[in-house]
Amino acid sequence: MTHETHEWVTGDTASTGGVTVEGLLGVRGAPGARGRVVREGTVALAVVGDCLASEQELRAALPAMRRGQWVECTRWPGSYWVIADNGRQRFVCGDLAGVRPVYYTMRGATAAWASEARLLGCPLVADLPWLAAGLAVGEHHWPHRTAYEQIRLVPGGHGLLLTSGTPPQLVDISGIEPVDELRQGADRFGRALTGAVQDRARAAGGVVGADLSGGLDSSSAVVLAADAGRVHAVTYTDGYTSAEDTSFAARVAQHCRIKHTVAAGAEEQLPFSFPAGQPAGTEPVLEAAMYAMDDSYLRPVRGLPLHLTGHGGDVVLDASGACWVRLLQDGHRREAHRQVVAYARLRNTAPGPYWKALKQAATLGRSGALEHAADALERGMTATEPAAGGWSWCRLGAGASWLTDQGRQQVAAMLRQAARDRQPEHADVFDEWAALWSVGASARGWEPYARALGIRPVYPYLDNQVVRTAFAVPAVARRGMLSYKPLLRAALPQLPHWLTSRRSKGSFTAQRIAGLARHHQRLDELITSSPLAAEGLIDPAAVRTALARAARGQSATAIADLHQLIVTCWWLTGHKPALETAC
Repeated sequence: MTHETHEWVTGDTASTGGVTVEGLLGVRGAPGARGRVVREGTVALAVVGDCLASEQELRAALPAMRRGQWVECTRWPGSYWVIADNGRQRFVCGDLAGVRPVYYTMRGATAAWASEARLLGCPLVADLPWLAAGLAVGEHHWPHRTAYEQIRLVPGGHGLLLTSGTPPQLVDISGIEPVDELRQGADRFGRALTGAVQDRARAAGGVVGADLSGGLDSSSAVVLAADAGRVHAVTYTDGYTSAEDTSFAARVAQHCRIKHTVAAGAEEQLPFSFPAGQPAGTEPVLEAAMYAMDDSYLRPVRGLPLHLTGHGGDVVLDASGACWVRLLQDGHRREAHRQVVAYARLRNTAPGPYWKALKQAATLGRSGALEHAADALERGMTATEPAAGGWSWCRLGAGASWLTDQGRQQVAAMLRQAARDRQPEHADVFDEWAALWSVGASARGWEPYARALGIRPVYPYLDNQVVRTAFAVPAVARRGMLSYKPLLRAALPQLPHWLTSRRSKGSFTAQRIAGLARHHQRLDELITSSPLAAEGLIDPAAVRTALARAARGQSATAIADLHQLIVTCWWLTGHKPALETAC
């Protein structure tokens, strides 16, 4: 198997396309996909995708496969699928973030699996209640569910273990090896991130593309890549872009002495335009609303061997207020209070309400918080919580207030079920995996758009070993009090101080407001005619009020949920004929 843009793999499905993967009965892959297979007796191991391991390293893993030590075949740099068979069991997994997904469905006692839902050969029926629940409280409470009924997802950090005559099992492959403090883990993280960037830049054998927003994550990746090869960085700007972001991007490019193209967007590139010819994608993702913007600024780097991004940097480099809930869970109340008060005062925020919300989160725990949210939905109490309200296991967003009574009842029932499911009960662990799954879903959901734009995206911050070495550092240590993203500065002291000392972060809120205003009428019609409204799950009148306020810039808190609702409705509308028939 060699280099090709669209890569996929299937096992035990009705699919007859692609090519047979040697030594693994029933496994097929995309023609020309990057992949290798090693065998020894009854043991076979295949990697498909962007795996930077040598053949010798692959062969060295075969004894571990024979013993069923599956996590050992996930420690190589890159982003790839693994299929291993030891003659008794078959193991399949993607990466920890879920950029390389594994979907599966049951056919009697047999599990069919594939890297894309459409390859499973079963009807693709939209799971409307799950989509509504994701809008109201977030999708991370059901990491095994997908946008399609009867099709499940192997959650990031897990693999699928198949044994003849028994139901499929999920195997934990997270492989986190905790350290006590930031200093202990910084060096390991620095080596992992440097390798994830530079090994790819060297292997590309030519110029590589790179996003350069001016933020800390993409800028750091560009600096590392420029030390290993030639880089062509691209930056998007328009009348709403932060001047500070643009200035930092230019300074980074000058510091690295790389080619840098700045695309000046116009009104046509504002979010929510959904231009003719835009692919519908395989699942609803926020990036679908940004397609015109992406098409504009990525044109100069189309066709390059790879394109580096800073996507996922926020997840591995930073942590949320969940770290203080964890301190409370562990009985360190005084230390938690000291840090929360200091954090709030440094940001001119009253610590009282923040501290109260964190204490409530620690008292309720995950299951209690989900039951609490279910109670609120059933009683119709869906007032959105203020942003300064502290971290929550289950925040009822603006989307919850748009549910009908029927929608609230269905989401509440799903939350009660999720409360009984197995998920991390420590707040910081729950939160970092939820965030990782979210950025992983975003990356895999953008893949069809990247393919249409001629881009092969690479996410070094989401490499397995980068994630593992970051999550090994306690979340409370990654949560910067005086410095922003302290892990990056400690791990890569060679980065310019003027870069790692930056504390601000740009956003696309202004562009989203302008896009809502420009496309207001079309978006209103899209939402009103969507299956979510037709099936009685959302109230179009409630959404119409929120949309009108947001388009006037009067309701910034609802913009994120409106963004999610709009791309979901657009995706459902674009998929409606296909969703009713078999693949």
